[in-house]
Amino acid sequence: MKAAKAVLLALFWALAHPALGGSFEVNPIRVQLSPAARSAALTVRNTGAEAVVVQVSVQAWAQQRGEDVLSPTNEVLVSPPIATIPAGSEQIVRVGLRRAPDEKQELSYRLFLQEVPPPPKPGFQGLQVALRIGLPVFVQPRGGPAKPLPVWDARLVEPGTISLRLRNDGNAHIQVSDVAMFVSGNKEPVASQASLTYVLPGQSRAWQLKTRDAGVKASQRLLLKASTDAGSIETGVDLAP
Repeated sequence: MKAAKAVLLALFWALAHPALGGSFEVNPIRVQLSPAARSAALTVRNTGAEAVVVQVSVQAWAQQRGEDVLSPTNEVLVSPPIATIPAGSEQIVRVGLRRAPDEKQELSYRLFLQEVPPPPKPGFQGLQVALRIGLPVFVQPRGGPAKPLPVWDARLVEPGTISLRLRNDGNAHIQVSDVAMFVSGNKEPVASQASLTYVLPGQSRAWQLKTRDAGVKASQRLLLKASTDAGSIETGVDLAP
């Protein structure tokens, strides 16, 4: 309850007072490394009207029970780790792998660019907002290009709700942007979910989908369509009881 009150008070304060914060863009929005290309460059552009200080850090990225787990790491080096970027200017940030790529499996990290806000000016009573951007970093294995292997299953957990589960049996991540399930012959999905979700190798993710058709039954075969960074997927899925 105290945490909820604190959030409400923070929202009220933000709405009732002006907010100050920097503005910057990053390109590309994903870092791809490999045994042949163990470094990459990011361009950070300050789109604001004042200079911005940006701090860069990297954390190891794993998943457990469908949740992201981040931990400190020194396996990836960033240079510079902190930079002051004048208004309208750019800063090149270099990302380099300090360890050998894995033999068989893709490695994953998260790179964070965090604005360091300046001290508030005298008399300022608003809210300072620090921009923070997180980017994925993936490293291809030494044994050759890694690929995801998505395995889907679906269950009718209760009338009107489908539990859709994706297990990644491959050696590379898969990013799912949306999923939809169709009854054969119908153009409109009976259930769908729009989200931006990564599933790392050996991990799984589940969605609870509300159906738009009360006639969907257990043991029925549905058509699954999904948009991923590995391409579009269309496959039949048997709806288990």
